[in-house]
Amino acid sequence: MGNTKSIGIAYSDQDISGSDTILSSGQFGYTAAAQGTVTQATSKSTGVTLNKSAGQITMNNASLATATNVTFTLTNSLISANDILILNVGSGATAGAYNCWVSGLSAGSATVTLRNISGGSLSEAVVLNFALIHCA
Repeated sequence: MGNTKSIGIAYSDQDISGSDTILSSGQFGYTAAAQGTVTQATSKSTGVTLNKSAGQITMNNASLATATNVTFTLTNSLISANDILILNVGSGATAGAYNCWVSGLSAGSATVTLRNISGGSLSEAVVLNFALIHCA
């Protein structure tokens, strides 16, 4: 099936103006070159730097008590103040034991918070997956 909605002229820089939605018949996401990994060095509150649009943050395996939050800064030169940062708990974690969210975002960095919602203290190298939705 061809395009059903005319959106104008596509330019060589791939900017599409006037489109209401993005449709895809296949996968939609970042290439391998746009992804990266980083590991916290010292503690779960140690900041990390990863200048990629998507990737994985391996947190330090320091103990996190039950019902406790820990916050760290993700420094990323690709983040703008208008972007949306999506996070989820990936591997290395007890299933259903954590919540994670972006508690602050500004140009060049985001504040990430992880909460232990299990019934006890955990010492795991939690992996957080992230992806930026770049907004104008």
